[in-house]
Amino acid sequence: MSYKLFIPGPIAVSDKTLRAMAQPMIGHRSSDFVALYQSIQPALQALCYTQDPVYLSTSSAWGSMEGAVRNVTRKKVLNCMNGAFSDKWNDVSLRCGKPAGALKFEWGQPVDPEAVRRELATGAYDAITIIHNETSCGCMSDLGALMAVVREFPDVISIVDTVSSFSALPIKKDELGIDILITGSQKALALPPGLSLIATSQRARDRAAQVEGRGYYFDLLEFHKNHENGMTPSTPVIPLIYALKSKLEDINAEGLEKRYARHARLNQTVRDHLFAHGFKLFPREGFGSVTLNCFANTLNVDLVALNKTLKSKHGLVIDGGYGKLKGKTFRISNMGDETDETIAAMLKAFDAALAETPRQSVG
Repeated sequence: MSYKLFIPGPIAVSDKTLRAMAQPMIGHRSSDFVALYQSIQPALQALCYTQDPVYLSTSSAWGSMEGAVRNVTRKKVLNCMNGAFSDKWNDVSLRCGKPAGALKFEWGQPVDPEAVRRELATGAYDAITIIHNETSCGCMSDLGALMAVVREFPDVISIVDTVSSFSALPIKKDELGIDILITGSQKALALPPGLSLIATSQRARDRAAQVEGRGYYFDLLEFHKNHENGMTPSTPVIPLIYALKSKLEDINAEGLEKRYARHARLNQTVRDHLFAHGFKLFPREGFGSVTLNCFANTLNVDLVALNKTLKSKHGLVIDGGYGKLKGKTFRISNMGDETDETIAAMLKAFDAALAETPRQSVG
């Protein structure tokens, strides 16, 4: 049985996008590929609000996130941690053999700019990692406030994961001073998994030139050398690049401001609907994501049973909580190509499934 994904990613992919992937194959060192690569750069730069190049990496975003740490950390990297994925970034940094500091917050709490300032003021760090939108707990930190602090420390190279926020709200890379902005294909861009985008400043490339042990596959200097020739360092996932070109056309047709407004509106629609049932958001008030909602399971719903009913009777699934929050929270995505109609249909199905789902005993 086919079913639609309302999980935080991968998310549903449109028929138009899937058809775009069925283009005849071309050589990745051909003039056809160069034309394809160069044709999407202006739209990618506009979406990133940057004059910097946007590299294409055939990997999940985690590959690019790991590579970024390896490229720009000389002294020590500060990993800002407030959920499962930002926690993981600290583990990744250590596994790369990089000295790393763990700036920890409770899951669902935003990264505190003042705490970042205190850590960076020690002078111990020359790199920092920030996850803008921590999907494990639905918490979106104040990126503007955080980057205002980071800009106070010119030697610190910033690496920002925008995997689940990119293209759903404006993230003005150059204005914010982000050195390395990373995103992935399978979330708000509504593409299949397997492609990540890396917008990289000259500052970051200058730092990389001073760092040994960058490896090859995620070496920023290799990316840039190939970028200048309209290519990628290694064989790219060409079908996904065709899909990305198609998606960029869709975004242009809708218009960025309308796209941002649609994500905000649909997010609030889901939030208000479930508040009416008695559910509450898990993250701190005022810091909820705009691409998904992470609800505390305040009604003690059997989330496994709920999802089983949603899948078997209504042809869709939501997420029953991630990591240590499994069963305690649930997450519903509104990112990508969702519309007022698709969200309304999902909520109608949710209501029907909830009505026949048992509550779990407490204690």
